[in-house]
Amino acid sequence: MNTTAAYGFYPQDIVLTDIVSNLNQAGFENESICMMLPPGHPIASMVRDASLFNAEKEASAVTAGLIGWLSELGAVLIPTVGFFIRSQAFFHALMVAREVPALCGNAKTLVGLGFSETEAERFEDQLGNLGALVYVSCTEGAKTLWAREVLRHTGAQEAATLEQSTQEERLSAAAMA
Repeated sequence: MNTTAAYGFYPQDIVLTDIVSNLNQAGFENESICMMLPPGHPIASMVRDASLFNAEKEASAVTAGLIGWLSELGAVLIPTVGFFIRSQAFFHALMVAREVPALCGNAKTLVGLGFSETEAERFEDQLGNLGALVYVSCTEGAKTLWAREVLRHTGAQEAATLEQSTQEERLSAAAMA
């Protein structure tokens, strides 16, 4: 997996389709976007409650549309609920964990995306408290900075590049030593 990436944490009430739309308009393809949602996120609830036998046709159509949209992204991971992986790059990166529970969105999954173990554990904790992690894989450093700015502009409570995250962790470790 290319470890050139930007990421942002969003509150649960953010409209994720708007974030993806903004990223698309800024030149990022759906296949380069990965989301991790906590099990309590409204989207997670809809996916969990999806049923082929739902008597309400309107609700069923909305859920089918949502699942279709999620499956267009590079990857969507919802711990204890499930995952959608379309992108080969995300598939290979996320297989680092080699365990289905890990694949559904824990710290090992984040390590597979290029985060250090310390950062991955911090983000795993944050994910439950915030609402969503949006991760954008990029092929060039300049695009990574642009992705970070788009994430900030769309309301990310924390937005950075993977490189920044690693540098900040090194500085923090050096200060503690």
